[in-house]
Amino acid sequence: MLVVANWKAYVENLEKAERLVALSKRLSRAADNLIVLAPPAPFLGTFALKNKSKVAFSAQDVSKTPGGAVTGEATAQTYLSAGASYAIVGHSERRAAGDTDAVVAEKLAHALAADLTPILCVGERERDHDGRYLAFVREEIATALAALTPKERMRVIVAYEPLWAIGKTAESAISPDDLAEMVLYVRKVLSELLPGKNASRALVLYGGSVEPENVRDLARVASVDGFLIGHASVDEPMFASLVKELS
Repeated sequence: MLVVANWKAYVENLEKAERLVALSKRLSRAADNLIVLAPPAPFLGTFALKNKSKVAFSAQDVSKTPGGAVTGEATAQTYLSAGASYAIVGHSERRAAGDTDAVVAEKLAHALAADLTPILCVGERERDHDGRYLAFVREEIATALAALTPKERMRVIVAYEPLWAIGKTAESAISPDDLAEMVLYVRKVLSELLPGKNASRALVLYGGSVEPENVRDLARVASVDGFLIGHASVDEPMFASLVKELS
């Protein structure tokens, strides 16, 4: 099971970052789960370059350009050099800040060119009774993968992250049955975009109000390959409990 801990901007001091990394290393030794940490950019190199554990590291985002006169940007190659092996692309918060489907596709291509494994986030803003949200998710996936070669498409991890489920309690977030349907739908879309039977090997994650109280049911019923965790990943007792539930 792949557990991606997106710290966002919750962690602002090195001491807390050190505790979270140490906790993740202990958890990774005691379980079969692969833990991937996505700390704020200034912290990533501090931990990733000297990392000798099973824990891996991810960029929270990459720039849409490969480098040059773009003050304040961090390129995919920079993250690779700092020790990252994954990159989150198209997160809902980046899309809300202005990343269009076209921009997400550019970032995805740059991540792959830098030999980072991209985690492509997709998900609808709200659900409608007519099922238009399904076409919305399909379009996000198809546009992001359109310019990629078949080999590149096979390297992309898809994280289904519906905006309406973010920031809820476990009780009011997505149900296991609803998630199971969406995971099947995402795999169906991938089967149309990946060569041969490779869609069966593609990894599909879920993100959106994942907590210790619901993670086991979501994992069991929905057949997901892992989870993209936000706020729960920076709460040490909650994150420990969540990973242990998956074990």
